[in-house]
Amino acid sequence: MQRPGPDALDAILKQCGIALDSRQIDLLWHYHRMLREANARLNLTRIHNFENMVLKHYVDSLLVLRFEEPPSPLIDMGSGPGLPGIPLRIARPAVRMILAEPRGARADFLAEVRDALRLDGVEVYPHKVGADYPDRVAGVITRAVASIPETLDRVAGCLAPGGRMLFMKGPGCDDEIAEAAESHAGSFCLAADHAYEIPGTPHQRRLVVYERLEGSAEPARSSRQDSRSAGGSGAALDFEGEIREITSASNPTFRRLRSLLGGPGIREHGEAILAGSRIIGEVSGRFPESVLGWLTGSDGPPPAQPSVPWLRLADPLFRELDVAGTHAPLLLVRVPAMPAWSDASPWPPGCTLFVPFQDPENVGAVIRSAAAFGAARVVLLREAAHPFHPRSSRAAGPALFQVPLEVGPRLADLRTEHAPLIALDTDGPELSESPFPDRFGLVVGVEGPGLPPHLRAGHRRRIAMRPGVDSLNAAAAAAVALYAWSRQPA
Repeated sequence: MQRPGPDALDAILKQCGIALDSRQIDLLWHYHRMLREANARLNLTRIHNFENMVLKHYVDSLLVLRFEEPPSPLIDMGSGPGLPGIPLRIARPAVRMILAEPRGARADFLAEVRDALRLDGVEVYPHKVGADYPDRVAGVITRAVASIPETLDRVAGCLAPGGRMLFMKGPGCDDEIAEAAESHAGSFCLAADHAYEIPGTPHQRRLVVYERLEGSAEPARSSRQDSRSAGGSGAALDFEGEIREITSASNPTFRRLRSLLGGPGIREHGEAILAGSRIIGEVSGRFPESVLGWLTGSDGPPPAQPSVPWLRLADPLFRELDVAGTHAPLLLVRVPAMPAWSDASPWPPGCTLFVPFQDPENVGAVIRSAAAFGAARVVLLREAAHPFHPRSSRAAGPALFQVPLEVGPRLADLRTEHAPLIALDTDGPELSESPFPDRFGLVVGVEGPGLPPHLRAGHRRRIAMRPGVDSLNAAAAAAVALYAWSRQPA
């Protein structure tokens, strides 16, 4: 047997009649390595032998393509470690894949795989699929052990008429098929039943496919019908765009929105909520490509642009999201990409500001100052609060979209070779004592502990203050330093 690696993976797939190109093999190998590495802590699979993993996981997943082209969007229901969803998405990159996995640690692993493999068309849905799933999809696939009738009940609300439900089953499922024929005769029909073996093994499989019948359920109501039935306002009835009513705290969209009140949820979904009439007005007008939705209570005003989805929440739910108490609409936005900072990458001319602040308001304030005084970029160190945390975004405003943001190491690990670092410290030369370099990094200490020893031993500048004043707020000190740098002669 070949030593585990991309070539061995490719050879086993080809022996089973599965042909992937070199890039797809590399992606599948990368996924395999991540699965092996995470398995010890997450118990993702009980199969450890390389050849068995390839046959029973990847080949088993990809053999579906012999019989069915996956519809899009496609939910991988109970995805677990990403099977069959990730191999299918690698083989069919045009498919929009939704990996539904309610167990938090496994959902986090799926998000890590998606990001590491740069699978842009993959969404992780960290909940069970059921009647409250917020969208309609063209297909659902599952390797889960629930019975066929039980699963058809669960997907009835999210599978569009004509959509396909694909069951990856063992050979002994005739009783389930017979039961479904009686219990779901008016809503699903058996479209296909493929029996096969995994090549080179005695393992028998069945791919059982059901089709959602047209007219089997009351058709989805339009946005305006939803508003009327919910007692919507005249503004909702006149609005030309999409309206989504959210009335329950268990609604998956609301749960996602509520997770955006903290850094982990913002990082997971790449979305954030902005508050404040002036801020959302400026962002909507100047950065419309970043706007994903307009959030109000039941009587809130509609968005100015009908292209922006309007999410009308029950008033208690809206108040839960309006943590600043603005009583004004909120804006759902896409968080801009924040690449990893590297000293080895070319340094832009001017000031690179390194921010370790743990207080979200200080992070927002310093980003606003960086934009105001023309900093080249802001590097958020590992300690820093997320810049799109609600308190941070309130302080930063539109500046969040005006200055490039990058993600850096811990303050204690911050070192550079390609440009000097200048640390703000109470014990050092005054800001105006000598010119700033053409390219440099400006560093402010963490609130409380201050600067680590290696930065205290390097280049430092201090802000002259009246006697008896120990120090400035960290964000204020950074603003003073940025102002002094911006005013020096070119």
